[in-house]
Amino acid sequence: MAATYELHGDVAVITLANPPVNGLGYDTRRDFAAGIDRAMTDAAVKAVVITGGGRAFSGGADIKEFGSPRSIAEPNLLSLIRQLEGCTKPVVAAINGTCMGGGLELALGAHYRVALAGVDIALPEVKIGLVPGAGGTQRLPRVLGVETALNLIVRGEPVKSEVLAGVPGQKLFDQIATEDVVGAAIALGRAKAAEHAAGKPLPLVRDLKVRHPNPDAYFQFARNMVKGMSKNFPAPARCVDAVEASVKRRFDDGMTCEREIFFALMQTPECKALRHAFFGERAASKIPDVPEDTPQRRVERVAVIGAGTMGGGISMNFLNAGIPVTILETKQEALDRGVATIRKNYEAQVRKGKLKQDRYEQRMALLKTTLSYDDIKDADMVIEAVFEEMGVKEKVFRTLDDVMKPGAILATNTSTLDVDRIAAFTKRPQDVIGTHFFSPANVMKLLEVVRGAKTAKDVLATVMALGKKIRKTAVVSGVCDGFIGNRMIEQYSRQAGFLLEEGCTPAQVDKAIEKWGMAMGPFRMGDLAGNDIGWAIRKRRYVEKPGMRYSKTADLLCEMGRYGQKTGAGWYDYVPGRRDAIPSTVVVEMIEKHRAELGITPRQVSDEEIVHRLVYALVNEAAKILEEGIASKASDIDMVYLTGYGFPLHRGGPMCYADQQGLFNVVQRMKQFAANPHDDAAFWQPAPLLARLAAEGRTFT
Repeated sequence: MAATYELHGDVAVITLANPPVNGLGYDTRRDFAAGIDRAMTDAAVKAVVITGGGRAFSGGADIKEFGSPRSIAEPNLLSLIRQLEGCTKPVVAAINGTCMGGGLELALGAHYRVALAGVDIALPEVKIGLVPGAGGTQRLPRVLGVETALNLIVRGEPVKSEVLAGVPGQKLFDQIATEDVVGAAIALGRAKAAEHAAGKPLPLVRDLKVRHPNPDAYFQFARNMVKGMSKNFPAPARCVDAVEASVKRRFDDGMTCEREIFFALMQTPECKALRHAFFGERAASKIPDVPEDTPQRRVERVAVIGAGTMGGGISMNFLNAGIPVTILETKQEALDRGVATIRKNYEAQVRKGKLKQDRYEQRMALLKTTLSYDDIKDADMVIEAVFEEMGVKEKVFRTLDDVMKPGAILATNTSTLDVDRIAAFTKRPQDVIGTHFFSPANVMKLLEVVRGAKTAKDVLATVMALGKKIRKTAVVSGVCDGFIGNRMIEQYSRQAGFLLEEGCTPAQVDKAIEKWGMAMGPFRMGDLAGNDIGWAIRKRRYVEKPGMRYSKTADLLCEMGRYGQKTGAGWYDYVPGRRDAIPSTVVVEMIEKHRAELGITPRQVSDEEIVHRLVYALVNEAAKILEEGIASKASDIDMVYLTGYGFPLHRGGPMCYADQQGLFNVVQRMKQFAANPHDDAAFWQPAPLLARLAAEGRTFT
């Protein structure tokens, strides 16, 4: 049973039982409705309590059914709410835990509500590009007031029950319980049954009046605020429209307005992109050949090799999660600098009010430092974060193989090097895995988990679970040069270089792609990361892949010593103490001179061409990555780019964007690029997977 039925004397208790969050899937709705019918037809039952099993009341829609016919099959959520409102006996919602989305809308259909203190309350639909679709925009203003309700709906963030209970004049909760919320609801149900036995009508949220002293001015103000905060997303502004309807229209008309807005938003590309990202993040943890019940290794102590920028940032992730960390370095000065940086980062959070002083002290108490490998031999997991050179990695892993205890996980933070080769430096390749953190490691959400040919399944399962514990979006990649993200970004950067040769300036390219939505254009990104890093990779490519062509402009830039922000000059000029990218006449002159030497006549390049050459370069390389099995699904690639490379969320990731453009159209555009004499015609031959999907009228996702 997805909803259980129990009698507590003369009170029926119906419990949602669809773990982990009691999603309102078809089976749950069916069993819940049957329970309500049973209670209404039993003369011995005087009141009904509805609650959730486990730690949640209900998280709303069952994501396993989202978009399927079962998600709207009768009884749907609107029908359940109407059923509650039509009950002739008091119905009390005992909100025992998380109550979000459709779960909150269901509770608003009850006659009374008792909430446990400390539980999260939210209508988060805006986060997937929608408005609440089962009366949330119409009922919540009636119990919390217009302004509080609109803030909750537009932000989509959870608020604690006791905070909402403190809103003046609120009618959301009839009681806040500190313990045994079901018992409190049963007692309230009995008391209300006695009251209503005399004929007093049962209260309905829909019958409450909703008013605002100056609605026109308030809703215009709200629209202006929302417009400035969410320019790429239509849902927040439509939330304002729906809540305004609760004030200016009769309840049933407001419900009609809400449903019209809901279904209109469902068809927008932004909503589709947000839903794709929502499901993609959850799907990233699902690995085809690693069952969810795979046993995991215990990780209670972590060691990090290297106290530099990456090592310190990686360490902070584990300290934040309450996991003790020991940092190893070769010199005391390096350790001191690393610890000082960690302290500086935490102290900045304390000053901004983001971290309490006692929590800061607790985290620092978990940190130890050492100059000896002997002090980390009992760690459950060690992460190497040393210089990106195979010889350095070899020395570290041979030492780790000698000193670490059996069963310890040996992880490398390499961003491009061969994890299988690194694993071969040990006698335990099954324990070796790549954990590619992105800089700054204590901030960036992405963690590329690189699975070697011999990486054990329990190691992979453990690291994926650990990624979740340290609040990362962990995505599995196979072994190849650059893994998923950096392998794709290389092609993106190559196209940016060719655009310079054909007539663009760095500022023009960056402006076009940033206007389209990327957080940072390729040239500003190069200056931030360090242009010398790309230079080193190209030098390796010239030896390993002599047939691969690059624009020489980036090499010429580095030969001028313009490595980026760290040298005060790169593609742009920089003023000390600031990071503003100032277009450089020196760089433009260098590009023009190189272009002339190549005999290229500059041409006007449209913003559309700039965007599509950069983005479709990502797409074509990603299709090869998928076909090679480096990534197991297209959504994994999108999650890499959404969480690690500043790809605009409202576009859904490169694969989602290509799907929305139509793969046939993508291939046709690539054929035009291949005809460009100054581009790389061989690269623009569609990857076999892309060509096949386009020919069959299919999509990546």
